[in-house]
Amino acid sequence: MSARLASATNLIRVPRRQRAPLAAVVRRVGLAVLLVFFVAMVAWMNGDGYADSATGEQVSFMDALYYASVTVTTTGYGDITAVTSSARLATILLITPARIVFLILVVGTTVEVLTDQSREFLASRRWRRKVHDHILICGYGATGQAAAAELLKRGEQASGVVIVDSDRVAIEAAERAGFVTVTGDATRKAVLQEACVDRARSVVVAPNRDDTAVLITLTVRELNPTAHIVAGGREQENLHLLRQGGANEVIDATAAVGRLIGLATTTPGAVQVVNDLLDSGTGLDLLEVAPVAGAGGLQAPDGTTIVAVIRDGKRVIARDVATTELRSDDWLIVLSEPR
Repeated sequence: MSARLASATNLIRVPRRQRAPLAAVVRRVGLAVLLVFFVAMVAWMNGDGYADSATGEQVSFMDALYYASVTVTTTGYGDITAVTSSARLATILLITPARIVFLILVVGTTVEVLTDQSREFLASRRWRRKVHDHILICGYGATGQAAAAELLKRGEQASGVVIVDSDRVAIEAAERAGFVTVTGDATRKAVLQEACVDRARSVVVAPNRDDTAVLITLTVRELNPTAHIVAGGREQENLHLLRQGGANEVIDATAAVGRLIGLATTTPGAVQVVNDLLDSGTGLDLLEVAPVAGAGGLQAPDGTTIVAVIRDGKRVIARDVATTELRSDDWLIVLSEPR
């Protein structure tokens, strides 16, 4: 169990205030080196106050560096010693404090690294214990980033969206956006299990290749039979494989772009409306809502216009809505007008 949790620490990154650990270590190492040179200069400039116990000769600058290194690291061979009062005073007032600071720097760096690792481990374990009904996005390329941005615009919290990707650059971008990330190949069961796919509400499958999308879809459906899977495909011939693999919704990305281009060629005004719908929060929004009680029975919420009704998993098209009596288990696809 502990080995499994340790591996989870390497995969899961819970967002927190970003630090620069490498820069901190380099800075501390630099300070430690400066302290060594400081002690060496103290010993060298007071050369007549220090002597080599083996030869009795005054110390050279190289001897001073050697003395500084063995002193601040507490190795202390004792072959170079302070033989005058001024040298002993310098040792007390300058070299001994430098040695203490050197040890603090070294020990402090070690403690900080261990603390960061422990904090990351505890954060990932706490996240795994509490996470449920989250949305998993497999692939944080252009499509995955757009999907994540749309989810945020529609009210999802960043803490409820988990990004899975094997690309380090993509993971870093997701971390900057405030998402929980899992580093690894989303086609592997172990990686999806680290992302708690079995407790996910929805899974967005958005890799750069259709064959990868199919394999991810199959794996997700095996691990979570109830999750709502939305998958994007690029080739028409692969879309049915995504549906057979368990995807609830399959988006034909290439065809969708092509239709928009064709629509823009003949009816540019219509494309502006479509773009408005695709960009949540800027005007018209396309929503899925439950009917509400009104004076004449169930109806759409105020300020919305019914486009379609989803009943028993099937769509009732707009022209039949007027003659359709709404039921409490219906879901309405509505246009939300700007206020």
